[in-house]
Amino acid sequence: MEQAGGDLVVRQEPAPAPLTRHLRVRQERGHTVLEFRGEIDLAAATEIAPHLDRETSRRSARVVIDLSRIEFFDCSGLRLLYRARSRVLDRDGRLLLVCAHPLTLRVLRITGLSRLLPPQPTLDAALEQPEAASGPV
Repeated sequence: MEQAGGDLVVRQEPAPAPLTRHLRVRQERGHTVLEFRGEIDLAAATEIAPHLDRETSRRSARVVIDLSRIEFFDCSGLRLLYRARSRVLDRDGRLLLVCAHPLTLRVLRITGLSRLLPPQPTLDAALEQPEAASGPV
């Protein structure tokens, strides 16, 4: 906020532009939030992968993958999650997952990924997790 000739001027930062049709990235409470959107299939994963790799390449990265806005999620999305987890843990970072969609949660359970990367129902719930929440190596 600024004072301009007796008037109060409020400046709002523009919302971050989507990096791709299927990905938005923002900072929240010291974490980089990668919000996947729409249908996460092979085409979407190909768009998302370079951005995901960039965000998971930093040492001690604190990353949240938010699946709350997805409509479809196949094995290409699972590969993205496994890759992100591996890259973050190899660099002493932290990876959290947000997911409440019943079908996606089922896929995470069936594949065992939910044990390695326990999904949280909301972004707030994920960000409140203790540091060890990225799961065992």
